[in-house]
Amino acid sequence: MGYGPGPMRWFPESTPADARRVVLARAVRAFADGAVSVLLASYLSQLGLTPFQIGALVTGTLVGSAALTLAVGLTGATRSRRTILLAATLLMIATGLGFASMTAFVPLLAVGVMGTLNPTGGDVSVFLPTEQAILADVAPPPHLTALFARYNVTANLAGALGALASALPTLVASRFDVDLLAANRGAFVGYALMALAAGSIYRRMSPAVEGSHTRGPAVPLAKSRAVVLRLAALFSLDSAAGGLVVQSLLALWLFRRFGISVETAATVFFGANLLAGFSQLASPLLAARIGLVPTMVFTHIPANVFLILAAFMPTAPLAILFLLLRMSLSQMDVPARQSFVMAVVPPEERAAAATVTNVPRSLASATTPLVTGWLLGLSTFGWPLIFAGVGKILYDLSLLAQFRHMERKKGE
Repeated sequence: MGYGPGPMRWFPESTPADARRVVLARAVRAFADGAVSVLLASYLSQLGLTPFQIGALVTGTLVGSAALTLAVGLTGATRSRRTILLAATLLMIATGLGFASMTAFVPLLAVGVMGTLNPTGGDVSVFLPTEQAILADVAPPPHLTALFARYNVTANLAGALGALASALPTLVASRFDVDLLAANRGAFVGYALMALAAGSIYRRMSPAVEGSHTRGPAVPLAKSRAVVLRLAALFSLDSAAGGLVVQSLLALWLFRRFGISVETAATVFFGANLLAGFSQLASPLLAARIGLVPTMVFTHIPANVFLILAAFMPTAPLAILFLLLRMSLSQMDVPARQSFVMAVVPPEERAAAATVTNVPRSLASATTPLVTGWLLGLSTFGWPLIFAGVGKILYDLSLLAQFRHMERKKGE
């Protein structure tokens, strides 16, 4: 029994029930996020929004998510983790219903800023730091990278199914002669229902999820502030580059560059999320051999080379091929990154570290989608992909230079 390679259950028998609930709730949310992230650009275009307005709305959702996460991080040290997660699901319900019922740009922007809509296809949300802190409290340190891998892989697989499900409104509209716009609105009602399901899972968590976070230091990150701020700065560079190519905007680029259908985009992102998900299972095995930081860097650089090459492809099949190659490597750094952050801070500062490293990432990723919207309004060439790839490679090289020595010192 364990987290290592070989035949095994998805979770070892020793995995606490609350950890399983966290992973299951993340999967439910990821399914909803995967569906709306692919559908969002097409739906907003149907409503008459321009590429610039779509980019602005994506930026607004990321800014709002970052601000909300920061507020929770600064005021939530004495709050119940279970209460935080339940409140976030209520906001997620309101977000889905808001997008289903509103059509004008300004009201949609307001809902996007104040809500939980995630256009990235990953997880940039108020849920993430709280869930990560819970998992770090319940998992033995040697098994933490493997548990994070399962946490992320489960979400990727669910997100892939959600991306595939984004084609359902089009299929329903064509088969049952339903107005396509009405069918797309139904998808956002489904998003709200998924939030309700996630909330029912969080409600069943035990008091053990609170861990020792209420007994932490009066000043957050009293011991690890310097290293966490350095990591946050580097992660922000990565996320600013990633904000140029969030899933909704990659879908918009494929629509405008090659004229592919929503059904085709759904299939592409289904495959992309599957590749990203399963690749993370290799992360703890690779990290055990070469270390956490090298795993993050030496899988990320080739992925970003593939992203840059996709911009130059003359046909949709070739562009999609390089995007899939990119996704087969681009998420292998995630479990290693999460584990590294938890390893370099004391246990009582994990929740604060998760917040401080995630919030700047969200803010940084919110600064660049507007640029992509502007660039796609000028040209359908893949400039956003090139800029994103170059920025991410700069992050990789900086991370290796600054933190490889710390990993050797920590013995990770």
